[in-house]
Parts: sequence; structure tokens; C-alpha cells
Amino acid sequence: MIASGVTFVSPMTRKSPLITGIEGGATRTTILSVRGGKTVDQFELGACNVLMPEEEMQVHFQRIADRLREKPVALGIGLAAVRETAHVEKIHRVAGDIWSGVPVVAVSDLETALAAAEAPAGVPRVLVLSGTGSCCFGRSPDGRTAKVGGRGSVMGDGASAVDVGREALRTVARVKDLHQRTGTLARLILERLLMKEIDDLIPWSLEANKTQIASLAEIVFKAAAQRDREAVALLDHMARHLADNGRACAKLLTGGRGPVHFVLNGGMLLKNLGWARKVMRHLLAGRAQWSTAPLKRPSVWGAVELARPLAGTSAKTLRKKSGAESGLVPTWIDDMKALAASPTEQRNPRSAGFSKLTTIEACTLMLDEDARLPEALRKELPALVKLIDEISRRLKHGGRLFYAGAGTSGRLGVLDASEIPPTFRTSPEMVQGIIAGGAPALSSAVEGAEDNAPAGAMAARSHRMGKGDVLVGIAASGRTPFVWGALTEAARLGAYTALLCFNPAVKDYAARGHGKRVPHLILAPDTGPEILTGSTRLKSGTATKLMLNMLTTIAMTRLGKVESNLMIDLNPTNVKLRDRAIRIVQSLTGLETPAARELLELTEWSVPDALKLSRRKSRHTTK
Repeated sequence: MIASGVTFVSPMTRKSPLITGIEGGATRTTILSVRGGKTVDQFELGACNVLMPEEEMQVHFQRIADRLREKPVALGIGLAAVRETAHVEKIHRVAGDIWSGVPVVAVSDLETALAAAEAPAGVPRVLVLSGTGSCCFGRSPDGRTAKVGGRGSVMGDGASAVDVGREALRTVARVKDLHQRTGTLARLILERLLMKEIDDLIPWSLEANKTQIASLAEIVFKAAAQRDREAVALLDHMARHLADNGRACAKLLTGGRGPVHFVLNGGMLLKNLGWARKVMRHLLAGRAQWSTAPLKRPSVWGAVELARPLAGTSAKTLRKKSGAESGLVPTWIDDMKALAASPTEQRNPRSAGFSKLTTIEACTLMLDEDARLPEALRKELPALVKLIDEISRRLKHGGRLFYAGAGTSGRLGVLDASEIPPTFRTSPEMVQGIIAGGAPALSSAVEGAEDNAPAGAMAARSHRMGKGDVLVGIAASGRTPFVWGALTEAARLGAYTALLCFNPAVKDYAARGHGKRVPHLILAPDTGPEILTGSTRLKSGTATKLMLNMLTTIAMTRLGKVESNLMIDLNPTNVKLRDRAIRIVQSLTGLETPAARELLELTEWSVPDALKLSRRKSRHTTK
């Protein structure tokens, strides 16, 4: 998932502001400082990506700051491996410590490359990157993104230098085994590595890192220039592979309609123009409206361009752009009246003496309060039924269900989503949980995450929500900006949206404060004040779990994953679940244990398939 964001603090102002861009990748970090259109400072340091420990990133950024001739008034940082909000926040924390008072825009290095491109205005762009690694990343004028590849040297990076180097080793070994010859490619590799025999490459290949393997790509191009047929065939295959990824990315972004401009970047493409032309031909085949060009200036320029709008902007203005006035959240949220009206924020008179109760009295009170929940939820049954039917209909047609929340609400959404694949044998993509602050927020609080509406919108875009999908935002008080950002963007992308909260006032405020219907549906049962004022992990959390249970359990039943009251599409991955699968088959077919087990083994432990097989056999026997 690609993430981006901005830390807003008041910058220094000057007539000709100095803007610095930083781009870090697998082999180097490039730093560029620009005043107006003139380069003031430019240098390189070692590799840097967002996955490095925060302490190491701090040391790396401090080295950059020490080398800069002048403190910038705005800073753009693009690092490799930035995929989620937590990555962006990490960059902001470290950069904020080093460059105090300087506004920062933090993105992935893919974003900086796109921003550096000189491309037709208003046309979707797709970056086709092939260097040590590879990836295709696209962005449309309205902010939607798509990504293909880029999963690292083990799972992805097709047509990268690492991929070419690794395939070159396999090719020379295969040619030796099949034809008992050593061609030009093998000879050049052995010469470069000071070896004599193909088998000498075995220990080297087992110990070589990806940079060393990537260095073999240069030899493949040299062998191809000498008309070595294995090298030529290898590079032709890689050109088609990279182009296929680029075309797939363009189709994800545009649905295969309209113009697209491809931007070629990375050493494999920019240093080997003949091969780059092959990639371009494959990219544009049959597409008259598509265009392509190599990146004409270093991609670190994109970091500078992204940072330019921050120079000279006041903190007050920037805060407005990131809050309700961005249009991502309703304007009534900022006045906090809706929050004050929320039962979740009020004191519960029945628990006023809670700290002095005996243990049995405290337990009894908590049970009594939880006993009030079902009746409160019953009043929302019409809306709940409507939402379940909408979810069921869209899932049947290949859509997806998303939950988005912060804190306890986000964790409960992730919990429910994570239980669906093992319970109902679904793809993990069918039901997904999104939590503000990303994975770290599952176990600890992430400061400021719930107030970041743009991050919520970014989450909706990065999951490519669309017309077939449903997004349920979960916010106990009903005002969480992250959730509203996700709801607003998901609705814009065509998804059906619903808000689950425990603040009935939200319905009234939403009706008065929204011209557009976002969300499409609001469920706001009045569960009353919490036993501990504001602790929404208590009654609100329990009520949330009850409602999510209903959403997914009934939706999965509508999809045919339940027969009678039995989960027939469970995923029996352990002894307990396999025993349950056997008992389900027995119960629905009347078979004895050995026969039920045999059916399940024949169908690779798929209960639905075992039931179908049993019923086919029964019909055949009857005839």
C-alpha cells in the first residue's frame, strides 16, 4: 500500500525560498537543494529506506543536515518501501527532530519519480521503474493510485537488474546442462568474477547479495551487444515482462480507457536505451492514446516539486487544509458540539461510586449495563437489515467489505475481518480491516492517527475501493476524522458507505451539515454513558462486536456458507476443526465417521464439496 502525507509547521519565509528534496533507495540517497530554478546543493549518501530502524534513519538524516549549506524552508522526502500511514509518520517524526520548524512532505520514491516527470497535463501517469528492483506505479489526476510489482527480490521485482542477474545464472547453467557448451554470456560472467567453470558460480550465487547479483545485468547487456542469443532472448523476455506489468497498472488505474502517459525510470532503462525502446514498443502496442518517455531529470526533483507548495504557507492555513475544511470531514465536527452530545462522553450516574464498589458489586453493575445493549440495538434493526442486505448483495457479485476505525473501533474491525477467512474459507481480501496508524496501532496508541482525515482518504484509495465494495466506518463518538476521510473518499470512488457509532446526535448533525449523502447510512444506537466516562472499549466496544458479528455472520450465510446452523465452508486447518468438519458431514448426510472422513479427504477437506459428492452418490444409488 503507497502512503503519503504532510507534517505542517510554520516555515521560514524569504524572497527566494530554498527547497530541499531527498530521495532514498536501495543503493543511495540523493539530496538536491534548489532556489528558484537553480541548483544550490547536490550530493549523495548511502542507501536509505523507510524500513530501517528509526535510530538509523535519524543518524542518516542528521548527516544530510550536516552536509547542507543552508537550512531549507520546505523539505520533500521520498523513500523506498513507503506503503502505509505509519511509514509516513515515521519520516515526519525523524525529520521533525532534525529540521525543526520546516514543513515536510513525505512520500514513496515512486511518487517523487512521477512528480519529476514532464508529462501531459490532466493525463494519468504510470511510472515504469527498473533498477536494482522494479515496480510500476500509477496516479490519476483525481488522486487514485495503482501499483503492480515492487514486492522485493524474492516475491517480485520482475525485469529488474536482480531478476536479470539471477536469470542469467540460471541460463548459463541450463545451456551447459542441455548443450554442453559455454557461450558468450557464460564466458563474460566467468571473466568478471575471475572464475573458470560454471560450477564455480554455485558457492558464489549462494552467498552473493542482491547488489552483487544485480551487477550481472550489465554483463547480460554486453553479451547481447555481441549477439549472444541467450542474452538477447533473456532481455526480450524481460522487456515483455516489464511492459506487461506497466500495461496491467494502467488498466487498474483507468479500466483500459482513455490516454495514459508512461514514465520510464531506473538504471536498467535509462542506461540501456535500446532495451528501453523495446519496453516502450510493448507498452504502446495497440494503444494509440498511450504515450511514453524516459524520465529526463533525476527523480529527486520530484521531491523538490512536491515540497514547493509548502514554502511560505502559514501553519494556520495548512491546518485548515488537513482538517474539516479539506472537504473530507463535515464542518460540524470542528465545533465539537456533536462530540459533547455523545452519550459516550457523558457521566453515568449509575456508576458514580464505581471506585468504592466491592468486586461483586462492580461485576454486577457491568453485567447490568451490558444487558441494556440488545434493546438499544433492536431500535436500529431497520438500518442494520438494510446494511446486511447491501453487504450480501455486493459480496455475491465479487465486491469487498471494509471496516475503518481508530483505537478500539479499528481493532474490533480488524478482529472481525481476520476471523472470516478461517471461519468461512474466504479470501483475506473479501473482508478487510483498516486501522488508523497501521499495524503499530493494534497494540499501542499512535499519536494523532485518528485526527488524520487525509490518511483515511488515502487508505480508501490505496485499497482501490469502488462500486462493488462496502465501507463501514466505526467511530464510537461519530466524529473521528480518519473515519470520515475514509468514508468521504470511498463514497467518491463509488463504494457504499455506512457509519456505525453510538451518538444519535450524529444523524441530526449529518443531515444538516452534508449536502452530499456521505455516508449512505448511519447506525447510531443509544447505548448510554459508559461505566468509566469516555471508555468506549466497554459498552460501545461490546455493542460494536455484537453488530459486526451480525453483519458478517448473516452476510456469509446469505453467500451459502451456512447450512442449517452449521458452518459448512470452514477451513479445517487443525485437528479440532477437522473433527468439526467430520461431524458436520455426518450430521447433514447421516454417514458414519469413516465414510465422512473419506469424503473429506477426497475433496481436500472442503465440506461443501464433500456434501455435493455425497448427494451425487446418493442420487446415483437411488436411480
